[in-house]
Amino acid sequence: MKERVWDLPARELRRRVVAREISAEECVRGFLDRLAAVEPSVGAFLSVAGDQALADARGLDGRMAGLDPESVPLCGVPVAIKDNIVTEGLETTCGSKILKGFIPPYDATCVAKLRSAGAIVIGKTNCDEFGMGSSTENSAFQRTRNPWDLGRVPGGSSGGSAAAVAAREVPVALGTDTGGSVRQPAAFCGIVGLKPTYGRVSRYGLVAFASSLDQVGTLAADVTDCALLASVICGRDPRDTTSVEAEPFRPDSVDTPASSKPTIGLPKEFLDEGVDGDVRYAIEMAAHFYETHGFSLRTITLPHTRYGVAAYYLIADAEASSNLARYDGVRYGYRSPLGKTTDALYSTTRGEGFGEEVKRRIMLGTYALSAGYYDQYYLKALRVRTLIAADFHEAFRQVDVLLTPTAPAPAFSLGEKVRDPLVMYLSDVFTITPSLAGLPAVSLPCGTSGEGLPIGMQLVARPFAEGLLLQTARAFEKETPWHEMRPGSEGLLAAGGGGKGD
Repeated sequence: MKERVWDLPARELRRRVVAREISAEECVRGFLDRLAAVEPSVGAFLSVAGDQALADARGLDGRMAGLDPESVPLCGVPVAIKDNIVTEGLETTCGSKILKGFIPPYDATCVAKLRSAGAIVIGKTNCDEFGMGSSTENSAFQRTRNPWDLGRVPGGSSGGSAAAVAAREVPVALGTDTGGSVRQPAAFCGIVGLKPTYGRVSRYGLVAFASSLDQVGTLAADVTDCALLASVICGRDPRDTTSVEAEPFRPDSVDTPASSKPTIGLPKEFLDEGVDGDVRYAIEMAAHFYETHGFSLRTITLPHTRYGVAAYYLIADAEASSNLARYDGVRYGYRSPLGKTTDALYSTTRGEGFGEEVKRRIMLGTYALSAGYYDQYYLKALRVRTLIAADFHEAFRQVDVLLTPTAPAPAFSLGEKVRDPLVMYLSDVFTITPSLAGLPAVSLPCGTSGEGLPIGMQLVARPFAEGLLLQTARAFEKETPWHEMRPGSEGLLAAGGGGKGD
């Protein structure tokens, strides 16, 4: 049997397309065949742009003779885009009925950069509605299943992107991370997920949830591909005033050891009670790995960690209540036929168009911003955020990189937590505080549970230290087997064997 293109890393696919060992069209067709075989079981995609992807691939093949290979670092590589990132001519719903049928007239900056780099957009992935969730069960359209166990969630809110990469429907994907929405699903699906420093990637074209927290992130099967994708989308954008000009990092540098091995910090608050035993053991083994490979370890404290979840949900929901006010049934998106007055139009459109979790968070955020409660809730949460950022600043005076669990437990069962929002919110307890501080963080596989489910570890670095962060992650990855493991549930890895791209 011929080699399966869908089992190759993005960098190898790119090399072969550039060398003309395979055409971009053959590459895309192979992934579309794979997607057709496994998507009915996984449900990672809300829309697949198969015809357009093949047309784009053929167009790229026709231009290959005149292309400078250095200008197309993702030449012919299929990529999936989370459905809260706008794509010209391709429906963008944010997993919500209120945007069903919305066709954006432009690409988000990150999508435009991918296209310029030679990537082929293959479709839009499922997500919790407007990014509000930790399991991808809040989508208005479908549930996505974890390729490792189809009875479990893939995490959220970028669960569709994570599941698509884990099931090898695409080699790489974009997600978004507000409080852990790239890192937590990466951990649940056994892949690598990077949240860059806030401001490192333009948010132009990212549909806003919480503007001071939202950041586009990357998902891939390994650290090197994750770094490659991130290097393409990073950079200042004049259309996003929160984006910054920062020294770029080269993806090929992740395999280059740092001049001196960084000191790894272990925050004691992240291994307190509430952490699953298998997760605790995997993190202890990861720490032992670093120690035996010449890294210095130091236990540090982040004393305001326990206030992180409360502060996050006040700040994020307050910003959401403002950002989502634009969905009124007047300018675009869903419009209720029952609204006979302006007030009735607003209330019925939002009542029918938004899901329960989104309405819950809008109400919480509006309450926190209301007269008489602003100082008591929202302003106090902002002050706590400052204290949390100060904790990290002090920690990075002692260490270079922090090592924590990504999530307190492996992937949970579908439906297990949907009736208890507070329990669901705690799924992001370890990813929230780095987000509040605007720090770069990456999740990568570091073990498996007794049930064979992936366990992820999180590494966190100071602002704009993505290079050091990814070098530290790669140092672990290249000496351990976890990133090479593949999900085998329901024969997913055996599926797709007869496609034209094999």
